[in-house]
Amino acid sequence: CAATAVTMSVTNMVAEVICTFGTEAQRRKYVPSLCNGEYPAGSFGLTESMAGSDLGGMKTTATKEGDFYRLNGSKIFITSAEYAGVIIVWAVTNRKIQRTRRISAFLVEKDTPGLSIGKAEEKMGQRGSATNEVILEDCLVPAENLLGSEGDGFKIALMALDGGRIGIGSMAIGIGLEAIDYARDYARERMQFNQPIASFQAIQWQLADSYTELQSAQLMVLLAASLKQQKKPFTKEASMAKLLASEGANRACYRAVQILGGNGYIAEYPVERLYRDARVTTIYEGTSEIQRLVIARHILGAF
Repeated sequence: CAATAVTMSVTNMVAEVICTFGTEAQRRKYVPSLCNGEYPAGSFGLTESMAGSDLGGMKTTATKEGDFYRLNGSKIFITSAEYAGVIIVWAVTNRKIQRTRRISAFLVEKDTPGLSIGKAEEKMGQRGSATNEVILEDCLVPAENLLGSEGDGFKIALMALDGGRIGIGSMAIGIGLEAIDYARDYARERMQFNQPIASFQAIQWQLADSYTELQSAQLMVLLAASLKQQKKPFTKEASMAKLLASEGANRACYRAVQILGGNGYIAEYPVERLYRDARVTTIYEGTSEIQRLVIARHILGAF
């Protein structure tokens, strides 16, 4: 289930960020609750209406006031926000310095005064995963809830997104394989012109292309995961994996619907849902266009 997978992926990202950048007190306070179910989920409060791919366009602010930070602004498309026990919120702490040092990250607990959660969005797919707006109105967060130091937010976000792209790539492959596996079995049984449609080259080539693309993406995902596990640089490989997997999954789901014909367009058959679930994988955790940009920059370097 893609909705379950993305919920787990984001919660894992939140826990990993806290483990990597949090203080010992922060790790002890939040990570067990994220892992043992006390918190149904964790959320990643990064995206804004004017700050999607461009984090430097962020408008949410955090102003230091004694032992607290006062947060004001809003976030959109936040996975699991209505269920999260803790949300990592990114905000501008100093707009006068370079863009990569303006942003800081904060741990904001549910029920913090000034924090409110908007309604769940009505989405095309992955409907079992809640996606909400997060509103911060004079939300006072203890200074001890700052992750890392002021200005570390950009670095923290990029690290988390790199790892998250491996997870989304894995999920996309799962969606694509489920769809094309169903289409393969359907093609073996569906009779036209007195023979299974699987005997037609037009169907065979769609299956061959889909499995080739998805298994190639799987190897790329495993390479990125292996590099990450070895604590080696993996940014380029994570972007490659996410790009290959999400684009391949969308093509596989498109072909699965095509192989089923009219039945593929009917909700009674699973490929209709899988087609909708796959679509967002080329958008969240960095669009396909951003992945290509990241990959190209690593290949070309400074020039």
